[in-house]
Amino acid sequence: MKITFQSPPKKLDEKMLYNILRDYKILNCEVLVRDDEATVDDFIDVIMKDHRKYINCLYVYNKIDSVSLDFLDSLAREPNTVVMSCELDLGVQDVVDRCWKELRLIRLYTKRKGIEPNFSEALIVRSNSSIEDVCDRIHRNMKDTFKYALIWGASARHIPQRVGLGHMVSDEDVVYIVSGWKA
Repeated sequence: MKITFQSPPKKLDEKMLYNILRDYKILNCEVLVRDDEATVDDFIDVIMKDHRKYINCLYVYNKIDSVSLDFLDSLAREPNTVVMSCELDLGVQDVVDRCWKELRLIRLYTKRKGIEPNFSEALIVRSNSSIEDVCDRIHRNMKDTFKYALIWGASARHIPQRVGLGHMVSDEDVVYIVSGWKA
């Protein structure tokens, strides 16, 4: 193992890097550190870049009825933050709406021939989903026998619009799929 520094780092030393590499079972390597401000976390991020994924988070603060308005205002202004009170029933719907937005989920409603769509049972898919993704969510073989779909809602140019597998659906669209599948 060979560790070299372009300029002496302030927060790392050779023995520390050696131990980190050994802990991650990297025993035969050459390391060149170019940043003199590099930290241990930066080094671990570099060696584990394919094994680590950063994801967004949402901070939900409950019991806002027991804090001062100034503190509540400062909390609400923080990024990725929602405040709520279950006791006063404040902000609960904001938490639900924010979760839908952050998870990028949309609701679709399915329709059967001759029957009105059931708006109490939604099919949940990711935003930017196509009719092909919807077919996969309903049944794994449905797209193989797919003929066309009829769409009512925001993604349709006219009501109903006849679409193929590549059509992108929007939130609260109604989907009627016609396939050659025999039960």
